[in-house]
Amino acid sequence: MFDIGFWELVLISVVGLVVLGPERLPVAIRTVSQWIGAARNMANSVKDELSQELKIQELQANLKKAEQMGMKDLAPELQDSVDELKKRLQMFSALMLIKASKPQQRLHTSRNKLHHYVDRRRYAAAI
Repeated sequence: MFDIGFWELVLISVVGLVVLGPERLPVAIRTVSQWIGAARNMANSVKDELSQELKIQELQANLKKAEQMGMKDLAPELQDSVDELKKRLQMFSALMLIKASKPQQRLHTSRNKLHHYVDRRRYAAAI
């Protein structure tokens, strides 16, 4: 992703040590790594949801094709399977709608934590 070599990391570390000092540098590193972890988790969550949504759309397209080809002449066992597939597809779609709202909630919580952290830093700087 980023083409950062060893010497660039050393330079960033030295500059961070000089600017932030030895007391605040570990806290800053922890905070940045938490932000990066949260961003990665959110990106993975979105990627998983998109792949699941694509699978749902593919299932729906295949089901529509099967219906157009005349599913009325299917054997009773196959018809039961298709009906079960329809039910599961509807349940899965509802589950995806519920899951789609959760990243927004996590993002809102992360923003609140960030604002709280910034407010604490401003208050500490003002004292």
